[in-house]
Parts: sequence; C-alpha cells; structure tokens
Amino acid sequence: MGIGVIQKIARKGSDKEKIAAEVIKNPEALLSLFEGINSDKAAIRYGCEKTLRFISEKNPELLYSHFDFFVKMLDSENNFLKWGAIITIANLTRADKGNRFEKIFDKYFSTIPGPVMITAGNTIGSAAKIALYKPHLIERITKEILKVEKAKYQTKECVNVACGHAIDSFSQFYEKIIDKGPVIEFIKRQLRNTRVPVRKRAEKFLKKHKITF
Repeated sequence: MGIGVIQKIARKGSDKEKIAAEVIKNPEALLSLFEGINSDKAAIRYGCEKTLRFISEKNPELLYSHFDFFVKMLDSENNFLKWGAIITIANLTRADKGNRFEKIFDKYFSTIPGPVMITAGNTIGSAAKIALYKPHLIERITKEILKVEKAKYQTKECVNVACGHAIDSFSQFYEKIIDKGPVIEFIKRQLRNTRVPVRKRAEKFLKKHKITF
C-alpha cells in the first residue's frame, strides 16, 4: 500500500479524500505520506499534505502521535504546507488528550496580527473548531481573534477580508463565549466596514443573535 498510495496521489485529478479513507483502513501507508511531504514533485508534496488533512478530519486519533510534525510545518517557508498544518492541527485538537495544543497556543495564533492575511485567515477560520473542541480556551481564543482589527497586512482591504473571517468564526461558537461584550462591539463596528460582504455578514450575525443595532 505504501508505494501504491503515492502513485495514486501523483495521478492527475486523484481523489485525495478517497485515498485518505484507504489509508485510515491501512495505517501502514502513513509513513509514505509523511515522506511525501518532502518530495521534489509538487503534485506529490501537496497531495500528501491534503490527504493527511483529510485523515486529520476523519480520524484525528490516527495522526495525533505525529502532532509535533505538523507543529514544525507551521514554520515552513512553503505557505501551502503552512496553511495545511494550521487546519490539520485544529482537527487534531479533537484528539488532544495530552493538551499539546495548549503548549503551542501563542505560536499558533501569532499569525493573526500579520503580515500575511491568508495565513491569518486560515488561523481565524480554524479557531472556531479549536474553541468547540477545547471550550476552556474560548475566552483566550476570542481575544486572539479580536486582534484582527489592528492587524498589519499587505493592504487595508486585507484587514477587511480578515474581519469577515472573524465574523464567520465567532458565529460558530458565540453562544459559548462568556464575555460577549467585546465581540458584540467588534461585530457592530463591521457595520461600517467598507467591504459590502463583511457588512452583510455583520448584519446577519446581529439579527441571528437578536442583538440590536
């Protein structure tokens, strides 16, 4: 299966989600996926990352022992691998009985203030999942997401886009937030956001939670 899985991934248009399901049934192929991350061939490199990401979503317990591998990927100079690691680590928090995530909390959320909006967006988007899997971290996660307004990205428009991601993230765990005040004020400020889709998200959020504005 080891060699086979790489050959399947290398095929153009291969179904990574289906391959992930096969690996879950045959875990001995995992080693090939981890080795594939360092392949010189982009199709294999990114295919292996995506397959591992699917596995982390469907069966995080299977990858949990490799938690540190994905933490190291957060420092990758390859943004695609970094973004994948951000998502995978969030999935792994569902299996994080050893509280490994708590040890890297600051590192994980350090991307929100900038400078790369897409990296911050992936972090903000994944934050909701972490909040639901680790409710004791909700207040800390909330404070990290709120840093988005003062972030230093490439452009002001990037900040606007990231604020939209923040609204989407908050909407997934808002009811579980104890100190809702700062979040409500943040959402209300987005009613003046120059980006129309963000204003609409803010309006929808406030209506959904019956907050006057």
